[in-house]
Formats: sequence, C-alpha cells, structure tokens
Amino acid sequence: MKVEIWSDVVCPWCYIGKRRFEAALADFEHADAVEVVWRSFELDPDASPHDHVDLADHLAGKYGTDRSGAIAMMDRVTEAAASVGLDYRLEIAIRSSTFDAHRVLHLAAAQGLGNQMKERLMLAYFCEGADVAEHQVLAQLGGEIGLDRAATAHMLGTDAFAEEVRHDQAMATELGVRGVPFFVIDRAYALSGAQDPAAILDALREAWAESTDRSEA
Repeated sequence: MKVEIWSDVVCPWCYIGKRRFEAALADFEHADAVEVVWRSFELDPDASPHDHVDLADHLAGKYGTDRSGAIAMMDRVTEAAASVGLDYRLEIAIRSSTFDAHRVLHLAAAQGLGNQMKERLMLAYFCEGADVAEHQVLAQLGGEIGLDRAATAHMLGTDAFAEEVRHDQAMATELGVRGVPFFVIDRAYALSGAQDPAAILDALREAWAESTDRSEA
C-alpha cells in the first residue's frame, strides 16, 4: 500500500497531520506493508529565498487581520501542536521559500531517508527557528540525518531535483489539491487536512480491504 502525502515543511497543520498519521499507522495492522511517499507542495511558491518574512505579519496579510489577530491564530495552532507532543516556537519562525528544502527531501528520499529528512526540516523550522531556505542550513540538517553534507551542499548549487519538485506540484494540481496536508492512499482514497488518527486509520483499513478484494477477485 502506498500513501502519498502532499505537504510543505512550513505548514503548521502538516506537522500536526504527520503526527496524527503516525499515530494511525501505529495502530494499523498492516503498517509494515505501507510505503510512505512525501510529495512537494509550496504554500507560497512565489516566496524568495532571500526575503525573510515575519510569520505574524505574513498571516495578517494573508488572512486580512491585524498582528494581534495573527498572533491569536499562531497561539491556537501552537495549542493543537502541543496536543500531539510538538513544541512550536512560531515567534522565531523564519518564513521564506521552501523550494530548495523540497529538493533536499527528494535527494533524501532517493537514499531511503525521506521520512527522516521531513521530520528534521519540520522540527528545525517550527521549533528551532532555522532558515530552511539557507543552503548551509539545509546541508547541515541533511548531514544530521545521514546525507553526505558536502554532496548535499553541492547538489543545492545545481538545479538537481527541481523537476521532481515541479512534478509533485503538477500532480497536486491534477488531483485538485488546494490545501495541505493531503493524503492519497493507493490513488483510490484521499483525505484532506490534519485529520484525527481515527479517521486516517479508517481510511487505511478501507483501502487495504478494497485492495485485498481486488487481488482475490
């Protein structure tokens, strides 16, 4: 069974959704047979890697509120994150382009380290205030999870894996993905948003049962 998850490393509900998916997978009877594939999705594809935007100001502009309203939104999502064991520090988050972070994710996935890279990038952004558009930071984070740091830095100086990122985004458009996280199970079932673990588990079991029925037919 293949589960494809479209998400962005600076999407707060994507990290929460990752934890809820992991909780569902832990209770799934056939978890060992599940292949998880992280797909690229940029919340702000026009963002520049050189322009750092204060998160509260960014949210205020995006949702048409003032700074205090944006901070209240950040507080609510921080509470939701805490409910799944995540310690968000959004007041130090550095918002910028995530295109190169997605390229590093594809590099890691090619070496069987996609899930580890996804986790490290999200932890760095949401909890450590790391600039995930900075090449040196990306190379360091990659080195921490087992990638060759020098090779990662070299890759970032090229356009390697750019087409893979764009391909994921094109697939998202074809599938009608308008928000993330977005889960696709065996290209037959889709779940949008950071669903509760019970809902994700139900979808996994239903998809498994249908796959088993097809194989036995």
